[in-house]
Amino acid sequence: MTSTTDKIKGAANEAAGSIKKGVGEAIGNPKLEAEGAAQKLKGKAQGAVGDAKDAVKDAGKKIADE
Repeated sequence: MTSTTDKIKGAANEAAGSIKKGVGEAIGNPKLEAEGAAQKLKGKAQGAVGDAKDAVKDAGKKIADE
């Protein structure tokens, strides 16, 4: 996956996780709440992978330019 794809999927998972967690809290469903929290964390991790890929790509460009 590209860094942009990772960031987009990460943001989507964070949003979906937040919704699931909120619905779980609202209806008193701890399982749904936990699933939402886990999905939100997965999204944050995906976003971090995208950021890391960008950093590696930028570092490679700097080295190539020297």
